[in-house]
Amino acid sequence: MTLADADLARFETFTLALQAAAAGVILPLFRAEHGVEDKGPAKNGEFDPVTLADKGAEAEIRRLIAARFPDHGVIGEEYGEDRPDAEFVWLLDPIDGTRAFICGLPVWTTLIALRHQGRPVVGAIGQAYIGEVFIGSRLGARVERSHDSRPLKVRPCAKLGEALIATTDQNIFKGEDAERWTRMRQAVRLARYGCDAYAYAMVAAGALDAVVETGLKSWDIEAAVPVVEGAGGFITHWSGAPIGQHGGNLLIAGDARVRDQAIGVLA
Repeated sequence: MTLADADLARFETFTLALQAAAAGVILPLFRAEHGVEDKGPAKNGEFDPVTLADKGAEAEIRRLIAARFPDHGVIGEEYGEDRPDAEFVWLLDPIDGTRAFICGLPVWTTLIALRHQGRPVVGAIGQAYIGEVFIGSRLGARVERSHDSRPLKVRPCAKLGEALIATTDQNIFKGEDAERWTRMRQAVRLARYGCDAYAYAMVAAGALDAVVETGLKSWDIEAAVPVVEGAGGFITHWSGAPIGQHGGNLLIAGDARVRDQAIGVLA
């Protein structure tokens, strides 16, 4: 069943309200005492920070969803799955870029997506300190600021050698993936690091041409799908296959020509 435009618009409005609620929890803790803890020892041994802002923002978003749409499912980074097979499922990453957050760098984002029948149909990438929410759906994509709303559109880029790209950290690539990343970095004009999901929004805004990431979870990426696609861009696996519901090694591109050339390098 395809959602009506009016339903999508209603969900977009609610998603913006969720972003505002998350900001209300997060901003008082940014560049303040945020109670950082390390999840790494219980996982892979690497430093994996979580803060009171991560936990508090996701808890507040979940509370609002349960009050408004009690039959909807939720999948979140901090508190796991609740009815993940429901017709409507929300995917939440309250702070994507927690490392940037604890360092006081305003490139962390709040990622919120609504999945309908297994496919993300509304997505939002919010940077509360700067005061931006990048939101998208089949209706298009736009950036919302306090006194301004502007359509988003990817920019043309004919050649990979002219592309500006980003990844979170070149050290996340291991083994053969590291070799693929090295080839990619050598093939482009400029590679930037450390922007996390804010880089996804920059592809939609026409500032970057591509983002290459590895090891993503569903809550890391699905919010970007309606934003990037709504702005005219593309998200695929490195092989060019659709991303599905399980994250992985993913490519975001604004221009189909850059997408195809990047897949030739990464695949």
